[in-house]
Amino acid sequence: MDVYPYLVHRDEVTDAADLMRRFGEAAGCEAAARAEASRDLGNYVHFCRWRQIERLVMLLSVPRALGTIH
Repeated sequence: MDVYPYLVHRDEVTDAADLMRRFGEAAGCEAAARAEASRDLGNYVHFCRWRQIERLVMLLSVPRALGTIH
């Protein structure tokens, strides 16, 4: 994965984990839907937030370590 999410606040990790618990494999789609809904409302801050959460969900779904391992 080449794109790592930029997280502004740790609550975004909690939100990603909650989506994964509630929606399972569809968690990324749910985050994308929330981003689109925010964009449709003209709320670019929440649009960006949900896009980053979508990326985090995808990153957390990978069953192996990514990046540098120490």
